[in-house]
Amino acid sequence: MKSSGIGGQAVLEGIMMKNGDAYAVAVRTPDNQIALKVDEYHMFSGKRKWAGLPVIRGVFNFVDSMVLGMRTLAYSADFFEEESEEESGKEKNKESPDKKEQGEETGMGKAAMAMTVAVSILLAVGIFMVLPVVLVSFLRKFTQSSALIALTEGVVRIGIFLAYVALISRMEDIKRVFMYHGAEHKCINCVEHGLELNVENVMKSSRLHKRCGTSFLLIVMLVSVVFFMFVQVETLWLRILTRICFIPLIAGVSYEFIRLAGNSDSGLVNLLSKPGLCLQRLTTKEPDESMAQVAIVAVEAVFDWRKYLEENFKGAGQEYGNQEG
Repeated sequence: MKSSGIGGQAVLEGIMMKNGDAYAVAVRTPDNQIALKVDEYHMFSGKRKWAGLPVIRGVFNFVDSMVLGMRTLAYSADFFEEESEEESGKEKNKESPDKKEQGEETGMGKAAMAMTVAVSILLAVGIFMVLPVVLVSFLRKFTQSSALIALTEGVVRIGIFLAYVALISRMEDIKRVFMYHGAEHKCINCVEHGLELNVENVMKSSRLHKRCGTSFLLIVMLVSVVFFMFVQVETLWLRILTRICFIPLIAGVSYEFIRLAGNSDSGLVNLLSKPGLCLQRLTTKEPDESMAQVAIVAVEAVFDWRKYLEENFKGAGQEYGNQEG
């Protein structure tokens, strides 16, 4: 299977799809129409050659993904904020999202966007990297085995992450986002397995994909366990500092694995991808046909899937079905 190169993200009642510098956001509006925005986002790693080097590119891709994700999430939220204003009788004080053109940002200014991304990163670092170190620090009273302490810290970190995902997956609004997440994966799987992009083929495709951000986050957790087994620091504040300083390297290594997984069907890569695919059963849900339609609109706005099929399949691969991982 050759990677199509397209990736995406679920937003509020919609999907963002990105191919190269071009991205499209398709949203199912309150009046049951599909609003589409097509724009460009030039990633940092594409502007400087050194930022595109292996491992290093993973760090910048992660930050770029967060920035673009926040931007597209804000765009989709605008539709439903305006609906709420109408229902409460408030006068609209801003331009409707479907009238915003030429890449104008919606909902947030650049400063607010940067602040939101920064706060999100700080919270993630605090909860998933620093907190496990503090919780496990008491073990040093009972053992001096750095490997055992690092392993326990990793188990606690993964446990916190899984508990967080399981908790938010119970929220009704998040369930719908996870359904759109499933539609995003199904669209990409449909094309990458040689099927014509239509609702029927999308619905029978798998909702699990090896290049998913969920898999990336789990790989980060697992890679961190290996790294910190070899980093032996006695003082608590130094252990916390090393965890923070190693984040870019861990993210870069994890990105390279996800990149490899998306372009490989080897038995070893597929085996190593299994944990991430299993976790996606929590972060993706089976979408309905209307969600598949939204995903198709987003894909077709930035990707010539007919050309891709002609170049890579030449009519073959029509029997791909619902193979969940």
